[in-house]
Amino acid sequence: MKSARRKVLATLAAAASVLCTGTVLAQGAYPSKPITIVVAYPAGGDVDVLARMFAEKLAPRLKQSVVVENRTGAAGTIGSAYVARATPDGYTLLLAPNTVAIAPLVLKAGTGATYDVQHDFTPISQIGTQSLFVVVNKGTGITKVSDLVARARSGKVETYATPGNGSPMHIMGELFNKSAGIKISQVPYRGLAPAIVDVIGGQVPVTYVTYGAVAQYVGNGSLVPLAVADLKRSPFAPNVPTLAELGYKDVEIGAWQALLGPKNMPADVVRTLNSHINEILKMPDVVSRMATIAVTPAGGEPASLSKLIAADTTRYTKIVKEFGIQAD
Repeated sequence: MKSARRKVLATLAAAASVLCTGTVLAQGAYPSKPITIVVAYPAGGDVDVLARMFAEKLAPRLKQSVVVENRTGAAGTIGSAYVARATPDGYTLLLAPNTVAIAPLVLKAGTGATYDVQHDFTPISQIGTQSLFVVVNKGTGITKVSDLVARARSGKVETYATPGNGSPMHIMGELFNKSAGIKISQVPYRGLAPAIVDVIGGQVPVTYVTYGAVAQYVGNGSLVPLAVADLKRSPFAPNVPTLAELGYKDVEIGAWQALLGPKNMPADVVRTLNSHINEILKMPDVVSRMATIAVTPAGGEPASLSKLIAADTTRYTKIVKEFGIQAD
């Protein structure tokens, strides 16, 4: 009897152990607590808009709250470095523009947080792409790129506005100067909004900008888009030619956004997030909302994003060195 009783107890203990283990595994399944998406720029910008939209869409899919936290400063490196140092468990993520690859190259030593974009992050998924445009104030009377180049050569156009030193817009300006054989000097602003305000007001005649940021002003005639710095025309402004079409070579540059996490994230967590992002990017309402800020959905595998980051880092390292670009 005692022997039989011991066997029954042993069997019950083993069963309890299995149940407890299963409960622990279930509780540890990702995600088991709220997720934070960090945006390294102020609320209201394109990246912030995208982050909040994806947080809204991810929450019901993951059955957890997903919050957006703005950690700004030092050209986006404060927020980016914060995520790079976070625990790589998938609960602290970064939604960033391609400035994440440029900023460390242009900041002066000691002015911002540091990170290595290729080695300190786990690529999860590219979110979208944006084209950059050459845009002028309507009052200039300039209607095509050749007019802009002619006026720059005659000294009648001397400056262009950007959202800051080392931004993709600044890099585009220098690439265009080189390709066109002109010298238009940059006027850096602290953000895109004030730069656009001064171009509309006529204080600066030209800017290089994403289309979503100026679409309403193009629509009311205040600003005129002259060309797009892409390999093909933008679906958001199909009548605007590319710079390459017009004979200005090697000025292809654009913006992209991506979801990243700290390095060494678990592969299964990365797969889960990547799968959801790719599915969300196909949702009609998401495509429509992205179009309002002129962002084309991208998606794809983490490996593709890794290659994009590596290629951009190599390219921008050369450009920054060639033009001596440095942020404030």
